[in-house]
Amino acid sequence: MKRTLLLFITAFIALGAMAQVKVESSLSSVEMLVGQQVELSVSATTDENANVIFPKEALLPEGIEVLGFVEVPDEKVDGGQVCHRRNYVLTSFQDTLYYLPPFTVNVDGKEYAANQLALKVLTVDVDTTNFEQYFGPKDVQDNPFDWELDDWALPFWLSVLLLVLLAVLYYLYIRLRDNKPVIAHIRIVKRLLPHQKAMKAIEEIKADKIVTSEDPKEYYTRLTDTLRKYIEERYGFNAMEMTSSEIIEQLMKNADQESLAELRQLFLTADLVKFAKYSTLINENDANLVSAVDFINKTKIEQPVNQKPVKPQYTIEEQETRKRRVVLKTIIAVIAISCVGIFGVIAYYIYELL
Repeated sequence: MKRTLLLFITAFIALGAMAQVKVESSLSSVEMLVGQQVELSVSATTDENANVIFPKEALLPEGIEVLGFVEVPDEKVDGGQVCHRRNYVLTSFQDTLYYLPPFTVNVDGKEYAANQLALKVLTVDVDTTNFEQYFGPKDVQDNPFDWELDDWALPFWLSVLLLVLLAVLYYLYIRLRDNKPVIAHIRIVKRLLPHQKAMKAIEEIKADKIVTSEDPKEYYTRLTDTLRKYIEERYGFNAMEMTSSEIIEQLMKNADQESLAELRQLFLTADLVKFAKYSTLINENDANLVSAVDFINKTKIEQPVNQKPVKPQYTIEEQETRKRRVVLKTIIAVIAISCVGIFGVIAYYIYELL
């Protein structure tokens, strides 16, 4: 009794294990013409960790050929199982009905057989009575390519010419870019009158208050230099190279005596500060600055501002460089226009041919 029960339990476990593995096969088409191909799909549904080995070759009836196989990715199914699949590509050149034996799949060392299939191979009816109407395959034809007569010859050679011109254009552009350009502009020079220059310089001195309070020597140097430049441009003698007394003597011929008295005092104070380290007061500095402004205003001459164009001066090398650049720019412009025209012709021909 115990032995019978043990055998029954073992058989039940074995049947349960077999029920977990399911092997099936199917054809993509049960009929095909001679020389066509069909796919034989073999699938095995097993546990996720099962080791499945599909046969590389199968015992197929004579007349059926296996051209190869295709591995299909595994697919999960219900119950936590996995469906393994492989497709075999079959063909045949004999018209008959074939019975395909079941494929066997090895799962964890055990062989499982799929279902049996049938494949019908059909032939094409041929009318043997009118065999003259059937012609064999034609040989490979050699079509000569004539550059002189072919429609694509002109666009091809124009394209070659266009590429050559573009290469030349790029080369000339690099040459033009790397050369240092000589840029010449005619500028208008606005000439200031002597008193305008002097007043501008005095305004800068007034704005620099630190010089006035901390360095009287520099202050008087700047102030007297401004007056010397004004006198030199206003009266036409070299006041920058003359002493203070020489300037006063020269001015006595033309300037007002009252203005000269204030100017003489200003130069005297400046000489004492520069050469005798004389210390001045702030109000004295301001008074001398006012005296300088009064002298400029009393002796200035109002006249229209003279503006004239100043033409740039070039060296011989710069003139040659300018000429070469003009020629180079002209050549680049001509080539660029030619490239645009050739491209338009090519586009037109291709449009017409297509």
